[in-house]
Amino acid sequence: MAGTTVLSWDDLEATPWRNGGGSTRGIASFPTGSTLADFDWRVSLAEVEADGPFSAFPGIDRVIMLVDGGGMVLDVDGATHRLGRFDTLAFDGDATTTCRLPAGPTRDLNLMTRRARTRGSLRAVDVTGRYETGVDEEGDVTVLVALTTGLAAAPDRGLGLLDSVVRDRPGPLSVTGTGTLAEIRISPQRRAVDS
Repeated sequence: MAGTTVLSWDDLEATPWRNGGGSTRGIASFPTGSTLADFDWRVSLAEVEADGPFSAFPGIDRVIMLVDGGGMVLDVDGATHRLGRFDTLAFDGDATTTCRLPAGPTRDLNLMTRRARTRGSLRAVDVTGRYETGVDEEGDVTVLVALTTGLAAAPDRGLGLLDSVVRDRPGPLSVTGTGTLAEIRISPQRRAVDS
């Protein structure tokens, strides 16, 4: 299907964090080839191995979903948030954020959007049979991540655990099978035009 790319978890390159607390695998970002300093949006999976602070990302809106592990506790500007499997938390990248892992290492899915340019959402979807989604407008992107086994990108591409499907052109996108996936939808900030 034109505009649709399937990415295997095994093919994503792991980049160690400078503080030694974990590593990150990038799924997709825009502009292509952008760095942490100049992306408009970024989707990644992180392996969190130890308690510690999160890096600050001024001007960035963040959404995090715990996808594996026994739980994560985030302290965001003094407010405590406990995340279980497939729970999400939206927070400001400017916030002072620390992470605690009461039951050991975890894995999380991250969406980061530059506030002045893009917006996005992240949610878990239970699939039984067939799930239909897609991209509505030029410039929008939909990313699906298999959070369990038992799913396939229609018509017949099986998805392993944490494999991703990225759709970056208008059109439909569907997943079949039984399981849970993460759906990420990203769109540019569109300003109203005066008439």
